[in-house]
Amino acid sequence: MIRFTNVHMHYPGGIDALRNINMHIEQGAMAFVTGRSGAGKSTLLRLVALIERHTRGQIIVNGQNLERVRRGRVALFRRNIGFMFQDHRLLNDRTVYDNVALPLVIAGHDHQEVKKRVHAALDKVGLLSKQKSLPVTLSGGEQQRVGIARAVVHRPALLLADEPTGNLDPALSWEIMCLFEQFNQVGVTILIASHDLDMIKRMRKRIITLREGRTLTHASEHHDKK
Repeated sequence: MIRFTNVHMHYPGGIDALRNINMHIEQGAMAFVTGRSGAGKSTLLRLVALIERHTRGQIIVNGQNLERVRRGRVALFRRNIGFMFQDHRLLNDRTVYDNVALPLVIAGHDHQEVKKRVHAALDKVGLLSKQKSLPVTLSGGEQQRVGIARAVVHRPALLLADEPTGNLDPALSWEIMCLFEQFNQVGVTILIASHDLDMIKRMRKRIITLREGRTLTHASEHHDKK
C-alpha cells in the first residue's frame, strides 16, 4: 500500500525534514509514526497525500509512483485517501452534515448518494443526531469525530491522521483510537502520526519511530499479521 525507498525531504534553508526513509506498510495494516516534535511525522504523512513532494527517492502509494502523478491528477489520486488534521479544519458556518458531505459534493455525487453516505458516516462515529448542529456547539471530541466522518465518507482505501488526539484528554483519545481500529477492521489501511507513545503501545500495532528525520526503528513488540 505504502512503500518509501531512500526518501529524502529537503526544505529551502538547509532543513532536512526526512533523510533516507525506507518503509513498507501493507494493505489493510494499521500503523503509527511517532517521534518528538520536528522529527518528520507530519512531513511523512503530507508526502503520502501529495500535499508536498519529496526531494529524492521513491514513494509508491496503492501501486502509484508519486513522482508520476502530475499536478492535474493529484485530486483524482486523493480520492482514495482520507486525511485528518489535528485542528479539525471544520467549516464553522456550515452544519455537521454539510462538513461531512463536502468531499462527496466536490466529487460530484448526486444528492441521494451524498445523503446515504453522510448518514452512514455520522452513524458510525455516533453523531447522527448532531447532523444539523454547527461545529462550534460541539465538544472537542465530537468535532474530532466529525473530522473522522468527513475523512471516511468517500470510503477511502487509505486513512492518514496527523496527531488526531493531540488536543483530547486520555479517555477521549482512546475512544478516537478505537474508532480508527474499527475502520481498520473493515479493510481500511491506516497510518497515524502521534507523539503519545503510551497510548500507541496500548494499541499493539506497528510503530515506526522517527528521530531527526531518520527512521529509528520499524516495529514494536507486536506486528499486524494481516
